[in-house]
Amino acid sequence: MTRRSQERRRRRCSTVRPAGYIPRVRLDQVSDQWWKNAVIYCLDAETFLDTDGDGVGDLVGVARQVDYLAGLGVTCLWLMPFQPTPNQDDGYDVSDYYGVDPRLGTLGDFVELVRTATNRGLRVVLDIVPNHTSDQHPWFQDARAGRDAPHRDWYVWRDEPSSQPEGLSFPGRETSNWAHDKASGQYYLHRFYSFQPDLNIENDAVREEIARIMGFWLALGISGFRIDAVPALLDKAGLPDASDGDPRAWLRDLRQFVTRRRGDAMLLGEVNVDPQQLSQYFGDHGDMLHMELAFLLNQHLWLALARGRAEPLEMLIRTLPSLSPDSSWATFLRNHDELTLDKLTLGQRQEIFDAFGPDPDMQLYGHGLRRRAASMLGGDGPRLRLAWSLLFALPGTPIVFYGDEIGMGENPAIEDRYAVRSPMQWSADRHGGFTTAKEPVRPITDGDFGPEHVNVHDQRRDPDSLLHFLQHLILSRRERPEFGWGSVTLIESEAPSLLCHRCDWQGSTVVAVHNLADAEAQATLELGADACAVDDVLVGGRAFDVDEDGRLDVRLDAYGYLWLLVRRDGDRRLT
Repeated sequence: MTRRSQERRRRRCSTVRPAGYIPRVRLDQVSDQWWKNAVIYCLDAETFLDTDGDGVGDLVGVARQVDYLAGLGVTCLWLMPFQPTPNQDDGYDVSDYYGVDPRLGTLGDFVELVRTATNRGLRVVLDIVPNHTSDQHPWFQDARAGRDAPHRDWYVWRDEPSSQPEGLSFPGRETSNWAHDKASGQYYLHRFYSFQPDLNIENDAVREEIARIMGFWLALGISGFRIDAVPALLDKAGLPDASDGDPRAWLRDLRQFVTRRRGDAMLLGEVNVDPQQLSQYFGDHGDMLHMELAFLLNQHLWLALARGRAEPLEMLIRTLPSLSPDSSWATFLRNHDELTLDKLTLGQRQEIFDAFGPDPDMQLYGHGLRRRAASMLGGDGPRLRLAWSLLFALPGTPIVFYGDEIGMGENPAIEDRYAVRSPMQWSADRHGGFTTAKEPVRPITDGDFGPEHVNVHDQRRDPDSLLHFLQHLILSRRERPEFGWGSVTLIESEAPSLLCHRCDWQGSTVVAVHNLADAEAQATLELGADACAVDDVLVGGRAFDVDEDGRLDVRLDAYGYLWLLVRRDGDRRLT
């Protein structure tokens, strides 16, 4: 580019918005759909902070750390189940949908937590488990009392087990989806563990009760629900008296109900299905679930990390269904369950096993890993930070699992998928500062990822820590609503390790470039003829010139990443 053309481009760009500019938005749209630009933090009160010294975390402990969470920059708390439970499945076997497990506190403690979070600008969403109850729930205890019991039809019974539904959620732990109940002499359906009998969602009384439960918690100030096991909830296989209607119609009714009770309430569904089925749960017009957990995106993200190539993610992004303005993905690097790889081929799954979990003890159910992100990616370093940057730049709303912001590792001594649910590590003190009890509810992680090496206290005082990096990343993501609201377009690159995409929204464009390989990579990005310069979003004050044809040459180190705000000719909007 000649000196004259460079000067001409500088003059054209001199009146455009500064690097920190945030586009004007419709305030009514943003407030109603707050979840599109949210950052969600998932935690279990049982393992977060113990305040009464009994070894078990509690709701008071969560409330006490709300300021820490607000300082981290997250905008929404997702509380894993805290209702009364026999606790055979970490609270997902609920025995009372209207209460609080006495170990964790009281309803008063819950209301105080919601009030405290709201005062700090954080919303609260709850796990709801409508597919099944505990076998200790009073409904099931009544149902098994006899075939004429009032709650008998709230569950699914047969004289003989059948082959429906097909497949097991926990192979090796369960051998059938039907369990024999000696008290009533029949078999009952359970798509998960045998101590979790399925509710009969075809029963209108059950549907009304689920709506009543949701209305109860909405009245206490929450902003929505994460709905457990949505495909299983709506699956009619095995139901003896299933109607001919579309079971998804009830999901639409449920959305209408929660919207009437609270206009900005959000429904986040656990939906892990094939790509062609995903849109079914959003609805034809985006009138069912507001968000779905992006399991396919997550599985292909880990495949891309294992290969050091962008192709798996690029192919998946191209096959994802187009979403309505009222729908979005919820993205995550790791969640509270096993890292499921069930939608990948056996060969692809093995690639991830080889890269991130070669020891059989690290694997689970033949299709998952029971490891946290930090331990899989070698601890805090360029590769882990690349993965976090990539997650926050992908289309959708990012979720952070508690402890991942400091790089906690799993505890393999804890059985099953609960290895990733060890207590939070607040300090290098005994039991990581989680409890003063002699023994915590679960063993604390030890070794290189133990609290003497990984804890909140030390990282808050270290400006180069992973905690500070995540805090900066979260705030940068919140300042760039293009990622949550915009349309996504992949940008072609000759470098196979580079994932390049742009997000466009209300005339503003952000471009993200990530190098998944352990070697330097470079590319020329086609940004459009009207692009005149770009600003680095993550590193303030750094700008790059674009040539006359709207092209930008970028060079990234191993595991490097860039977020770039595109400046255009003639754009004179001011802050």
